[in-house]
Amino acid sequence: MVNEHRSGPVRSTVAREAILDATARLFHNQGYDRLTIEGIAKEAGVGKQTIYRWWPSRGALIADCLAEGRLIPVDFVVPDTGDLATDVETWLRSVLGILEAPEGGALLRSLVAAATEDAAVGAHLGESLGVEKYLSERLRGGIRDGQLPEEAPVEQLGRAILGAIIVESLGRETHDPDSVVALARYLFDR
Repeated sequence: MVNEHRSGPVRSTVAREAILDATARLFHNQGYDRLTIEGIAKEAGVGKQTIYRWWPSRGALIADCLAEGRLIPVDFVVPDTGDLATDVETWLRSVLGILEAPEGGALLRSLVAAATEDAAVGAHLGESLGVEKYLSERLRGGIRDGQLPEEAPVEQLGRAILGAIIVESLGRETHDPDSVVALARYLFDR
């Protein structure tokens, strides 16, 4: 009878939430390099086998935390005022605000490190920042409104901007978020 309660759906939901909460907390406090499955298990009050039952790696855990908004809880919607360059800059400045926040650069660098081990982290990072959905949607609106050429590579433009944000976060000594904004202005001011 005890095993039935331990493995039932209620226990699984509680354990899953504890694991994801512990992962997010430790990730923010320690960064990706010092994050371990053992540490997560201890913090969540579960066994390592429970974690490995649902996630094959710490990168997979980070991907789920990102997908659920546990690491970057801000909604990065791109406005649509009719001025594509201004709208992209507004979105970009809100995203770059992550780098300006205390430990923001370390958070983004940790996410990049996690993405090198698990491709899902990179995919979820773009989704969390609104690149795949909101930015691409706004860029398609720019094509519709004649502010971008019809053949503009919308997905590649979004990824290029995300890449510029990531490269900026990696350059710790030469931190200049305005250079990324200048790039966007160059791309979209016509």
